[in-house]
Amino acid sequence: MSAGEQAQFGVNGVQQRRDWPCLTLDESRSVLRFFHNMPPAQSVAWHSMRPFSALGRVRLEGQGECLLKRHHVTLRSVKWLEEEHAFINHLAGQGATVCPPLVLPDGHTALTVGDWTYEAFLPARGVDVYQNVMSWQPYFSVRQAYGAGVALGRLHLAAAGFKAPARGGAEVVPLLSGLQVVGQPELVPALQHWVARQPRLRSALAHRNWVGDVEAVLLPFHQRLQPLLPHIVPAWGHGDWHGSNLFWNGDDVSCVLDFGMADRTCAPFDLAVALERAVVDWLALPAAGVVAWEQVAALLEGYQSVRPLSAGECAQVVAFLPLVHVEFALSEVGYFAGLVHDQASAEVAYTDYLLGHGRWFASGEGKELLARLPALLRQTASQQGAE
Repeated sequence: MSAGEQAQFGVNGVQQRRDWPCLTLDESRSVLRFFHNMPPAQSVAWHSMRPFSALGRVRLEGQGECLLKRHHVTLRSVKWLEEEHAFINHLAGQGATVCPPLVLPDGHTALTVGDWTYEAFLPARGVDVYQNVMSWQPYFSVRQAYGAGVALGRLHLAAAGFKAPARGGAEVVPLLSGLQVVGQPELVPALQHWVARQPRLRSALAHRNWVGDVEAVLLPFHQRLQPLLPHIVPAWGHGDWHGSNLFWNGDDVSCVLDFGMADRTCAPFDLAVALERAVVDWLALPAAGVVAWEQVAALLEGYQSVRPLSAGECAQVVAFLPLVHVEFALSEVGYFAGLVHDQASAEVAYTDYLLGHGRWFASGEGKELLARLPALLRQTASQQGAE
């Protein structure tokens, strides 16, 4: 196995140290025996560089492959994964191009072995064009940005009938794109209650004036969102929409995968996530010129070609954009500090991600993006009407 296969994407790019060990052949053989009618594993052909879990493409004896994914049990339980799987299966039933989970003989779609929780999928259709590209980087072309918008619009149409509650119930599921906090009328009390329910995060924040930081950097954005909250139509979304979570056939999306951050939010929130993830080259900061303006318009035009936004939804997209990262960024702080004991990455998650992204939207090009976005939303909607 080469050094490249062992590497992982970290907060600052490719790093050689992995948070979680790669899947082994013996491990894959042992786990896949539990799944229904699965041939024995022959080899682990590829290891994903994505963080937070271990994912491998496993070649099977005879022919065929599957994807096997391992999570630490405190990050994803069987219950939490099966909430995600129910959404994927709903989308598949609506004709969406997704990869449904493989099923165990008892009907479950995930299992726990020791400290690990496992899930498995058949390979996605299409080409993994962004396999070696980190999140937070623009698409390779304006056409692919348009294709990503089309696919997200279709996914939201397919998701509309899925009525499951938010993931976890009374539990806080880590590492989600959620509205558990941002969707509440009062941001700071909601955050205090949310943090108090997460021992790792509570401990990681104990030495920080995090309430003061949130009030200074993020509260002004939430105050703009507040009047729009009563008009939100809840719906499940993907939660992590960017090029590397999509498989491609040319410039068109052929399959959508990795619903690990999915939750019950709303379509404008999920569209704002798609903008935040992929039209700003965050890794190039503090350089100027990090917004891919043509891709912003293309993604919105593609989206509205299949799912036009109302005026109220357009306002929600703009208001959500500087806030969609809040819950995930804080969850990363708890993950890095409390679970994998990487204090340097926890500092980046807090200072550069949680607060840094908020500060970026408050000035310069970030402020310009928020100012220009309403006109871009109207323009891309009118273009669809003209067609």
